[in-house]
Amino acid sequence: MQADQLRYYDLNTYLREQFGCRVQKISVDTGLTCPNRDGAVGTGGCIYCNTQGAGTGAHLSGVSVSRQIQSGKAFLGRRYKANKFIAYFQAFSNTYAPVKTLAGFYDEALAAEGVVGLSIGTRPDCVDDSVLALLESYAKTHMVWVEYGLQSMHDDTLDFINRGHDFECFKDAVKRTQGRGIKICTHLILGLPGEDRNRIRQTARAVAKLGIDGVKLHLLYVVKGTPLERMYHQGDFTCLTQDAYASLVCDVIERLPSHLVIQRLTGDPHPEEMVAPRWALDKAGTLNLIRKVLAQRDSRQGKYAHTG
Repeated sequence: MQADQLRYYDLNTYLREQFGCRVQKISVDTGLTCPNRDGAVGTGGCIYCNTQGAGTGAHLSGVSVSRQIQSGKAFLGRRYKANKFIAYFQAFSNTYAPVKTLAGFYDEALAAEGVVGLSIGTRPDCVDDSVLALLESYAKTHMVWVEYGLQSMHDDTLDFINRGHDFECFKDAVKRTQGRGIKICTHLILGLPGEDRNRIRQTARAVAKLGIDGVKLHLLYVVKGTPLERMYHQGDFTCLTQDAYASLVCDVIERLPSHLVIQRLTGDPHPEEMVAPRWALDKAGTLNLIRKVLAQRDSRQGKYAHTG
C-alpha cells in the first residue's frame, strides 16, 4: 500500500525512496543496560519496563552482533525478499557505554554485507558530544537514525513513570544531534496514567515543532514483572481499548508534519510477557482500525500540523 493510500508517511515508503528497494531492520541485542536501572539516574527503570528491556536475550545467550545480523538477514531475506538491512540496536540504552565499546558494536554490524545503516535506540540523557561525534562519522557514509525515548512532553507524567529525565533534557539532546547528518526518531507512548486526549495532542504538537525526522507510537501495555503490572492488578491502572488507542493515534498523526516518517503505529509485545490488554497482540487488527478511522475522518498526516 502506498503512502498516499495509507494517509501517512510510513517507514517502508521512506526507505524505498532512499534505496530503491525493500529495506528491513534487524534487531540487535548488545547487553547494554540503562542509567535508570544501574543507579546512575535511578533504579528499577520506567514503570512499564521489565528486565528484558525489549531485548531478544541474544547477548545473554552468547550470540555476537555479527551472528545476530546474519540470522536476521537469512530470516528477513526469505520473508520479505530483502537484501538491504538496517541494524537496529533496540534493547535498553544503546549509547550507554564507552565510545570505544560502542564503535566496536556498530563497526561489527556495518561490516556485514547488505547492512546500509544503523538505528540506535537510546535515552536523551545518554548522548554526550563524543557519542554524537561517533554517530556523525557513520552518517557520512551510511543512514544513521538515533531513536530517543521521550514518551510524553509533560514532566509530571515523566516523573510518575520514573523516566529519569525531563522534556528539557530531550530538547537539548535533539538540538545537539541536529546538523550532524543523523536522523532523529522520537518514541511516544499513548495511554500513560493521567494522560488524556488533550495532553497527548499537546505532546504531538510540541514534538512536531522540533524539526525531528520520525516518530514511533506505542501503546502502554502491561508486561509481567513491572511496577505497572502491580498497578494494574491493584486496580490503579486501566488499559486503553483498541478503539480508543486507534482514535488517539489518528489525533497524533494529524498533528505531525507530512514529511515526518511514521516509523511505527503500535508495538510488538512478547506474548509470553504480556498481561494486558490482550488486543495488543492483534497488530494487524490495530493497524487496520487506525487506517479505518483515518478514512472515516477523511483525514491524513499533517491535517492539523499548522492549526493544532
